[in-house]
Amino acid sequence: MALTEALANEMQQENRVTRTLLEIVPADRADWKPHEKSFSMGQLASHIVNLQGWVLLTLENSEFDMHPPGQEPAKSPGFDTVNALLERFDSSVAAGQEALAKGTDADLFVDWTLKNSGKTIFTAPKAGVLRSFVLNHTIHHRGQLSVYLRLCDVPLPMIYGPTADTGWK
Repeated sequence: MALTEALANEMQQENRVTRTLLEIVPADRADWKPHEKSFSMGQLASHIVNLQGWVLLTLENSEFDMHPPGQEPAKSPGFDTVNALLERFDSSVAAGQEALAKGTDADLFVDWTLKNSGKTIFTAPKAGVLRSFVLNHTIHHRGQLSVYLRLCDVPLPMIYGPTADTGWK
């Protein structure tokens, strides 16, 4: 199995789980946050969705500057509605999967650089960027979102197995 295919399969599985959590974000609690320094629930959900766009951004480019010198910083869409969030998520996931399917394993070993104001933050092979900066980063924030939902008494679906809310249904 090609690395592109293995990575695509893993992303599909994780994205299915991520979508189930995004589906249950209560729009009326989008401004809720567990601490003053934390993202709000809507900001966290939007961040998770926005991370999916990094698959295409990584595969189609060799670098990205979050705040190019002399220009406005990159701005990501925020929370509007759950349906809009899900539409953006689905669209980004589909575009990322399509780009992965068109790519080769050799493409995944080309270096990619993240910059801020022209200064390099890190450089890594695209495979590493997709694995850590996109996939692991998404899983990390998905875990945070599950805690936010629990703290707001929203029943949690299965993630890697049953939750206190689902049992072995």
